[in-house]
Amino acid sequence: MKRLMERASKAAMVGLLLIGANAFAAPAESVPGEYIVKLKDSVSAKSSINVLSAQLGSYVKDTIPGQNIVVIKRPVFEIQSNVVKSLSENPIVDIVEPNYIYRINKTPNDPMLGQLWGLKNSGQQDSERRAGIAGVDIGAEQAWDITTGSKDVVVAVIDTGVDYNHPDLVGNMWTNEAEANGKPGVDDDGNGIVDDIHGANFVNANAPTGNPLDDHGHGSHCSGTIGGTGDDGKGIVGVAWNVRIMGIKFLSASGSGSLDGALKGIDYATKMGAKIMSNSWGGGGYSETLKQAIERSNAAGALFVAAAGNESNNNDASPTYPATYDVPNVLSVAAVDNRGQIASFSNYGKTKVHVGAPGVNIVSSITGGKYDSWSGTSMATPHVSGMAVLLASNEPNLTALEMKERIIATSKPIAGLRGKSKGGMVNAYAMLTNTLPAPDPNDPINWQTVPVNISSAHPYKEKTKEEFEVRVPGAKQIALYFSKFDTERDYDKVEFFDANGKKVADMSGKNDDSFSTTIDGEYVKIVFTSDDSVQRYGFDITKAAYR
Repeated sequence: MKRLMERASKAAMVGLLLIGANAFAAPAESVPGEYIVKLKDSVSAKSSINVLSAQLGSYVKDTIPGQNIVVIKRPVFEIQSNVVKSLSENPIVDIVEPNYIYRINKTPNDPMLGQLWGLKNSGQQDSERRAGIAGVDIGAEQAWDITTGSKDVVVAVIDTGVDYNHPDLVGNMWTNEAEANGKPGVDDDGNGIVDDIHGANFVNANAPTGNPLDDHGHGSHCSGTIGGTGDDGKGIVGVAWNVRIMGIKFLSASGSGSLDGALKGIDYATKMGAKIMSNSWGGGGYSETLKQAIERSNAAGALFVAAAGNESNNNDASPTYPATYDVPNVLSVAAVDNRGQIASFSNYGKTKVHVGAPGVNIVSSITGGKYDSWSGTSMATPHVSGMAVLLASNEPNLTALEMKERIIATSKPIAGLRGKSKGGMVNAYAMLTNTLPAPDPNDPINWQTVPVNISSAHPYKEKTKEEFEVRVPGAKQIALYFSKFDTERDYDKVEFFDANGKKVADMSGKNDDSFSTTIDGEYVKIVFTSDDSVQRYGFDITKAAYR
């Protein structure tokens, strides 16, 4: 019964995720009764609250004067679509949208301290004892021979905050000198935030503070991957050893935050001079005001690195925000495991997802001076943000768009990302030297092939169990090519076994035009099983690659 309930719940969730723009889709999560309203230029958000409330027929909770935006509160029982329609017809309103809620993109796992395979993968086990494939990393070790970063580069971690007292982070925190050397309790630099020494806190967006201290761990984990202090004989090392990390907290201890907090956080980072913004969060629906905030960061020359999301979703077909906003400085990142496969949870998209980076069982700093191993596109994103720090340190005159294009163009094609992203696996050394990485010897597309003709029934039946065998005499490794693959994710699986009967891997979900995991030896057994619920197309294997 429990399994049936879990399956039903999961099916419902996937349905909501994949409906996308369907008129009957459930509305994106938002703060009950709250709306973001951008006023027309003829009206000023600096007008009195009473006047604006009367003009809008709503209680004005907060203002964002620099952008002519107000946050209004309406009765929670009102139908959201009706409120949006009504306010849109108000002559002083330019844009109105719900105050969307955004959430971190971390996929939690059991705590286990492991190795930093994402920086240097020699085939070691990750924190879940899964052996990697040598070379499936970002090439950090070679890159560090060129640069380890610079304190001239500021990266804003827009997240749950940063533990700025952590031993691996304290030396790389951004410091607002005007506030650090000013008077306590005074807004010394006149930016509207009091005592914002290491960043700002917008969890309570209408009453921001200058304390971005992390009370969750997510932002600190991302910060450690970006810029954990290097060569100090303790803990971890980030992609960039030298950097200034600006902590911007708009996500609470529960890992959630609202649109108004995101807007203020991004604008703060823009105003205070962040060159790179790292964004390991997503959710909500399309927001024009959020897009405009990102456009302002683009105009200021900042690179906006964003997590692709953790719903196993095709972002080309069903966009996830903020990663898929069509703004030149947005760089969307998928998660890859230590064997070069796209993570089972990672969103993908041949055009809307730009690159992949290590995002499975990643060890980094968390709150309280501790370390832990987490997974998610949240963990992939800071690898790319850290690389951007290296690039900005080495070539400070590059624009955000030039940095983005360099990171994509010098990424390494790998089988696990083929058809799943615009570029491949990021490579820091190739990025810094502006060269193309050598072809991946582990990519089956570069191997010899023999034709194979194996298919399931189309569609397959419930409670199916089928077994197939492939043998390539003399082969040391085999990978099977699926021209079409579509099964119920997690429940209807294709499993791969080697000649010793050891299970090597399994596949499920939608994986057209893809290779299986590599199986050692000249023999592989394929076992396909399905349960009694959803039946889909199945699969076609048309060739075997070998070496």
